[in-house]
Amino acid sequence: MKKIMLVLTGITLIMNGISQPVPAGDENIPFLMTFGPRAGTSWGDDDFSQTFFFLIPKKFTQAIYIRVYDPDIGGQCDEINGLWDTKMTYSVYGGKDCYSVKDAQETQPQGNYKSGNLLATKSFVNQANYDENWYTFGPFNPSEGEYVSKWDAYIFKIICDGVAGDDGNLYRYYLSTMPNMNKPVEGANAFAYEYSFRMHDDPSEVSHIYPFVDDRTITVKLANFDWDSDGLIRTVSVARHGQLTKVSGEDVWIEDEFKIFDEEKNTSLDIQFIKKKNPPVRNNNVVVNVRNQYGELLPFYVIPIGGVPKPRPEIAVKKQTAH
Repeated sequence: MKKIMLVLTGITLIMNGISQPVPAGDENIPFLMTFGPRAGTSWGDDDFSQTFFFLIPKKFTQAIYIRVYDPDIGGQCDEINGLWDTKMTYSVYGGKDCYSVKDAQETQPQGNYKSGNLLATKSFVNQANYDENWYTFGPFNPSEGEYVSKWDAYIFKIICDGVAGDDGNLYRYYLSTMPNMNKPVEGANAFAYEYSFRMHDDPSEVSHIYPFVDDRTITVKLANFDWDSDGLIRTVSVARHGQLTKVSGEDVWIEDEFKIFDEEKNTSLDIQFIKKKNPPVRNNNVVVNVRNQYGELLPFYVIPIGGVPKPRPEIAVKKQTAH
């Protein structure tokens, strides 16, 4: 796999691999999740909207496409709540302020979160021709994104908004160089500041998300919503084998704060979602975000910066009992 170098918060990082499905393979997450706005939050979605960003290196000049798997709301993948009556709108943004506006980087669909130039949009209901099938936005020239100098890359934003109904939309993305197949964009990545996703039903499957910890971070506050007390949430890093965090019950947020060790700065954390075996919890939807001591959100990269973190023995032995 080819590697590219990025400068982020004053340090040099290596982005491993090539672009990717969202969620990516290492995350082992079946689907992203967004519900219609009439659903109760106890179904697992706190705000009925989800934002993802795609990062395309400046040196990449081919046309790109953003593909959505199972964009409709009905059929095999999605979660019915009575009758299929839900409408979802996907919108792609680029240009100035697409990423850099603060509201776009927050967890709630408020203020100017739809900042930038609207490049494409489409709404879906229960449409059998899109069930377990793909819809493609594009082509886009990478320069139609917002150029962000700290990455030397262009950023595109896609927002999935529940605009009607109360059913659950389960879907995936893929950033591709082709309109009708998934062909990766070399050196690209995707990230979000809040992750809303569906867990596996199989308790042997462990899901992962990978927040990046920069060199300004001293403590992190991990928040999770509607975990349904479905087992353990554990953090692994280069300096810890597995720190357990507080877990939420149904329809509630819970937060847990812990210190970041020096060795963990400028690395990714591996937040692991480990289901309990009994009693089984099915169709579990969960929302997660992580903030630093300044209240700033940490980005979750689908391809973790620096690779999937593994405890370094000489560090982990020293740190494993710390909280």
